[in-house]
Amino acid sequence: LTWRYVPESRAPKARRPDPVGQLLVIALLGSLTYAIIEAPSSGATETLAFGGTALAALLALLWYEPRRTEPLIDLRFFRSVPFSGATVVAISAFAALSGFLFLSTLYLQNVRGLSALHAGLWMLPMAVMCFVCAPLSGRLVGSRGPRFSLLTAGIAMTASGVLFAAFEAETSDVTLVIGYVLFGIGFGFVNAPITNTAVSGMPRAQAGVAAAIASTSRQIGGTLGVAVVGAVLASGVRTGPYQQVFESAARPGWWIIAGCGLSVLVLGALSSGTWARATARRTAQRLESTEVRDEAGVNA
Repeated sequence: LTWRYVPESRAPKARRPDPVGQLLVIALLGSLTYAIIEAPSSGATETLAFGGTALAALLALLWYEPRRTEPLIDLRFFRSVPFSGATVVAISAFAALSGFLFLSTLYLQNVRGLSALHAGLWMLPMAVMCFVCAPLSGRLVGSRGPRFSLLTAGIAMTASGVLFAAFEAETSDVTLVIGYVLFGIGFGFVNAPITNTAVSGMPRAQAGVAAAIASTSRQIGGTLGVAVVGAVLASGVRTGPYQQVFESAARPGWWIIAGCGLSVLVLGALSSGTWARATARRTAQRLESTEVRDEAGVNA
């Protein structure tokens, strides 16, 4: 169906591989994730070493990529506020999702003592709301733009995180289900506007690259969500009754999830307004002018 109905977005000419850029991205993400995960148990020297490696890889990437004719990541994309917003929203939303699933699974199985099957059944309200809200969000994005979906997603995800962090939603069956429903609504609404906002205003030849960066941002968010929330949980674990220990240690993790939801809300508002759309148009014009020059060079 995609082959039949989706327009081709191929660039005028194939891009050359960028192995240096790929290695720098691998070093950045690998070192950062390792530093976060190992921080609670490793010494400061090891954590700082890997954190320093991640920082050095980031700086090298920012220096090297603009100097390539065909970079792995065209940093000019980030001059578009909707694109930059979509990238950070994707990281925040998927970090919240992975952290949410991580904490919920541990709570349901290790604190309540449920089997994997029963824990999954308890989390069905979240999955059902994702299933219902995702196509609804897609229709709203198509007819009204991404703003409403982004704001709805941010509000619902923030409310769910606060419900667990401040009001201990997991201690009551009713509030537990409400928290799952709210998060499902938020996550269901957030996916469609991420891709829409990322490719909004981009030249057709660059739409695939823009969508790919948004997709990669989702995976980065999922990785960092488990790493950060897991590290926070591990640092708060102490001796004592497991239920009390877990609930106390998990509280900062729930606040992180609420913060991710707030990030979706704020960035959704900032990246979907008139000023933001104007930056996307200017970025598209710059990219299109570059494409025209490149195509002229190829033809010549």
